[in-house]
Amino acid sequence: MTDDQRSAGAPTLEDVARAAGVSRATVSRVVNGVRNVDPVIQEAVRQAVSVTGYTPNRAARSLVTRRADAIALVVSGAGVEPEAARGDSGTGASGEGDGGSGGSGSFTAQVFADPFFGRVVTGVVDYLRPRGMHPVLMFAETSRAREAVVAYLRQGSADGALVVSTHAEDPLPALIADAGLAAVLFARPARPVPVSYVDLAHQDGARLAAEHLLGRGCRRIATISGPLDVPAGEARLTGFRDTMARHGHPYIPIAEGQFTQESGESAMERLLAEHPDLDGVFAANDLMALGACHVLREHGRSVPGDVAVVGFDDSSAALACRPPLTTVRQPVEGMAAEMTRLLLDRLARPDGPVTSVIFEPELVVRGSA
Repeated sequence: MTDDQRSAGAPTLEDVARAAGVSRATVSRVVNGVRNVDPVIQEAVRQAVSVTGYTPNRAARSLVTRRADAIALVVSGAGVEPEAARGDSGTGASGEGDGGSGGSGSFTAQVFADPFFGRVVTGVVDYLRPRGMHPVLMFAETSRAREAVVAYLRQGSADGALVVSTHAEDPLPALIADAGLAAVLFARPARPVPVSYVDLAHQDGARLAAEHLLGRGCRRIATISGPLDVPAGEARLTGFRDTMARHGHPYIPIAEGQFTQESGESAMERLLAEHPDLDGVFAANDLMALGACHVLREHGRSVPGDVAVVGFDDSSAALACRPPLTTVRQPVEGMAAEMTRLLLDRLARPDGPVTSVIFEPELVVRGSA
């Protein structure tokens, strides 16, 4: 591009057409993603776009493609209004996140305080950015907010939604499905809906934790479960108990937590009071395991010398713990990227079938067990 062209303003379609040796209409078709253009011509146009520095006008492009080139990343809360939810401890179907009580400020504060959600955002952004697309972060913790999300999608402000539910009774996935809108969920919904999702083989992850504790020689093992009305919480407990039973341990003390550090501390206090001789603990996420380690230290128990502790997720909390947590890795960033890929595939092929992608867990051994 010449100095005269630069001084004249931003590059135009005509500039790209001249550089590529094709018509303006052909450039428009390539830029707007029309498929029936010869691959050789497409490559010539792309090179001309690079040379000229042309940037498509998104508003004009959306008139042609009827696409917003934006994706809604929705964190959806409980199925009740905040006033009715006070004291309710709804939690993340993903395996983390306390979608608890209070108003919008409380809900968003809890979301941003949880390392899980930051990992989801990282996976989504890293996948969309090279494709020239952007996530729009939305919160849907009330019926009015959920209606706003559905309306936002219906009016075409975003092409589809990536939904992370923080409560087992979340009605948003069903609302989106009933409206015929494109969406993908992070984690299997508590109630079946015809929407694609990504998830982890939670029971297999809990099996890895049980086998590791047994392999260390632990015999008086307890568990801090996640909330049992959440699929991930129930699956992790089931996998752990089944594995322990297969190794001759039919009874495992259980204290239910809410996927928060505070609930892990409370659960560990209860377990120590009822079973002071325990020598191993599996916590169903890292935040609860971090809380458990704090309580054990306060009671003069060394980790892992007196009590071995295994967490779940391999989040930032695992490295913040002292000693660093042995944990079951959930590849959240990769799962979020796959969730995004599934949504873009759905947008390209609206008539395709719904699907699920299940990721495999991995045990990460560190200092706590």
